[in-house]
Amino acid sequence: MPGSELLRIIEQQATAVVIAPELAALGSELRHRYGERVAAILFYGSCLRSGDLLDGLADLYVLVDRYRPVYQGPAMASLNWLLPPNVFYLEVATGNGTVRAKYAVLSMRQLCKGTTTAWFQSYLWGRFAQPTAILYARDDEATQHVVSALSQAVVTFLSRALPLLPKDFSARELWEGSLALSYRTELRAEKSNRNIHLFESYQEHYEQVTRAALAEVAYPIRIGAGNQGQGYSAQIPPRVRALSRFSWALRRIQGKLLSLLRLVKAVFTFRGGVDYILWKLERHSGVRIEASERVRRHPLIFGWGLVWRLYRRGVFR
Repeated sequence: MPGSELLRIIEQQATAVVIAPELAALGSELRHRYGERVAAILFYGSCLRSGDLLDGLADLYVLVDRYRPVYQGPAMASLNWLLPPNVFYLEVATGNGTVRAKYAVLSMRQLCKGTTTAWFQSYLWGRFAQPTAILYARDDEATQHVVSALSQAVVTFLSRALPLLPKDFSARELWEGSLALSYRTELRAEKSNRNIHLFESYQEHYEQVTRAALAEVAYPIRIGAGNQGQGYSAQIPPRVRALSRFSWALRRIQGKLLSLLRLVKAVFTFRGGVDYILWKLERHSGVRIEASERVRRHPLIFGWGLVWRLYRRGVFR
């Protein structure tokens, strides 16, 4: 269980979001769609940073108690459990225009487990170590489960990343280096400086979190003055650093394969899945590639040539 100071910082950040009417409309529609099965709804990503819900897609996570009651059949529930999360599309008409969201369904149990060191792949603890807002929570218990998971994600993230970073570091160097490691485990189309942009968007928050979280990691951390504000020094044995290099190399291989599988799954769960994927890749990379109707109708059969073309043009990293 993370310490009280880290929990306080994370809870303050997660509950401080101003819920605009457009955001509330998305949350209301999801609660209407899934009813009492919804334990919490989380808001993260570029729209949280910018505050502009009319530009692009809001990124939401719908946390449910169990998968089986959410779906009409066992297949989607099984996919959600085997390769979390399942991703869907939502749009809602509001007085200011139509707002759109990409929402992922995840069980509270998998969130709590996936943010601990028991979860090898960085997909969940890498995401939820970043600022995340609680749009809705069913009760105080759900709020505390989410805050605990978000706090644990930070500790796990930094514990996994520290052995691959220099011995001496600032908060900026810690987070930019850690985010870069996590990004390399996925097929991502974002620009290479995205980790810098993320830190600068939440610099005060990251600096507060750093000191509280480093008190929770398993390595001795010395705090002292640095060139970029508060400096830190980690005492990590060479054998731990060597094992960590191997682990991250394995995460990169495994993570890229899982990213590809999630893209394939999104074709079936996301309305207009092929066009959405191409739009997102173009938005982040600047590379525009059109999909044929044949690819749209039968992506698993004819989509692999498109994936290869995207890779050859440097869209995936």
